[in-house]
Amino acid sequence: MDFILGLSSTAPTTPLKVALVTANGSDTAAGTEVTGGSYTRQNLTVGAASSGATSNSADLVFTGMPAATVVGIEIWDNAVTPVRLWYGALAASRTVAAADELRILAGELDLSIS
Repeated sequence: MDFILGLSSTAPTTPLKVALVTANGSDTAAGTEVTGGSYTRQNLTVGAASSGATSNSADLVFTGMPAATVVGIEIWDNAVTPVRLWYGALAASRTVAAADELRILAGELDLSIS
């Protein structure tokens, strides 16, 4: 868990980036990332894992969103050629209007290895 989240000495290139998707990906293909407006991937901040789990320790704020229905997230490293490390569906889709903000509060993005 710490390796995937960039908290060990042999880690992915940080900062890790959270991407929003309008269609979820799979084990073999990335989802359809939001495009347009002022949308950009946001830096992920987490604490050390405990019992194989952690969550975001700071709010993730996506401003100037395009009109979209966000169904999931993906977490990418920050390498020259980024690598997708995590992906998953949101518990509930979030619909935003053009220029809206989408916020994932600290502690709302749970990451675990089971």
